[in-house]
Amino acid sequence: MTNELIQDLQWRGLLYQQTDEEGMAKLLDEQKISLYCGVDPTADSMHIGHIVPLLTLRRFQMHGHQPILLVGGATGMIGDPSGRNEERQLQTTEQIDRNVKGIKVQMEQIFDFQSENGAKMVNNQDWIGQMSVIEFLRDYGKLISVNYMLAKDSVASRLETGISFTEFSYTIIQAIDFNHLYNHHNCRIQIGGSDQWGNITSGLEMIRKTHDEESKAYGITIPLVTKADGTKFGKSAGGAVWLDPKKTSPYEFYQFWINAADADVIKYLKIFTFISREEIEELEASVETEAHLRKAQKTLAEEMTKLIHGQEALADAQRITTALFSGDLKALSAAEMKAAFKDVPSVEMAKENKSIVDLIVEAGISSSKRQAREDVTNGAISVNGEKVIDLEYVVDEKDRLEDAFAIIRRGKKKYHMVQFQ
Repeated sequence: MTNELIQDLQWRGLLYQQTDEEGMAKLLDEQKISLYCGVDPTADSMHIGHIVPLLTLRRFQMHGHQPILLVGGATGMIGDPSGRNEERQLQTTEQIDRNVKGIKVQMEQIFDFQSENGAKMVNNQDWIGQMSVIEFLRDYGKLISVNYMLAKDSVASRLETGISFTEFSYTIIQAIDFNHLYNHHNCRIQIGGSDQWGNITSGLEMIRKTHDEESKAYGITIPLVTKADGTKFGKSAGGAVWLDPKKTSPYEFYQFWINAADADVIKYLKIFTFISREEIEELEASVETEAHLRKAQKTLAEEMTKLIHGQEALADAQRITTALFSGDLKALSAAEMKAAFKDVPSVEMAKENKSIVDLIVEAGISSSKRQAREDVTNGAISVNGEKVIDLEYVVDEKDRLEDAFAIIRRGKKKYHMVQFQ
């Protein structure tokens, strides 16, 4: 009989490859285990493309198993060749340390660290960093043949364009990680993205060769998430959707999810949220019969924003969304306006007091002075949410939010940001 957790992962579309489906299901039925997923600190924040294996690991924790979160302080200094056509730019120790700190904060949002099976966080710098070159070559280099490594897709795909010995050795170092966690934390499963299959199986090979008894370790990979049209998932108009609120504000994060296409939203609910199968199936029916209500998108945006940024940030994102929909900008702070209108058309102007007519013409909001006067007298122009109908109105320091910008609306939906230099 298939394990209940495995059945749920299959229904959610979260299983791509397994090294031994029957053996792993039996292990999960018989005992609570430790399992791990690694993240290399190539940046000081993860983006949403990174978190699918981590959220899958969290599902194991919710079934009583213990997650081990490996932050690759050592592997991050080497660079994983998987899925790349060229060498990574090597980072300094200081950059890696800064990145590790940023990622740890985000891990704490996703996982429970306090319960009996609370998550453990480890850094492979603690064991790889202490190893000499001779130890590496004698104790581990001997275990993995060059022929075995050349058969890995991550290496084979780079042979024509070139791969350094540094990146060539990456799979051995990741194999050492799995072996170390197997020995010291009784870690039995590694989870990774579909591009990690070669690295995971290298770890299983090393565990097999360094243990006399029959080793019972397994590997799972998660499929690459794509949109229904086949394009890459995880990008917004402004680039990657980051977990760091300084890089992607909670409002922008919320908007990314609420704008999911009908063709994608149920798939995303299965992959990214922890809501039940029954609730997802109800939302799927809603997409089919009352798509205009966007219940599935609202649920997705709420669940993801609450998970990554917390309840308070979710409430703020919803408040900004409501204010923009109604046009009531007065309800927003200057910081919220800046976040909400980050991607609207923007123009720079000198910090000079100007009549509303001159300003909207110079900013290109109205096409001529005649049109500008019509727009103002017809009530089509608002400054920071306040309608302006006086042709003599002067835009001055009272209208400069943070003494730096103003939001001008023309008509119902056309927003512009004027930045004052």
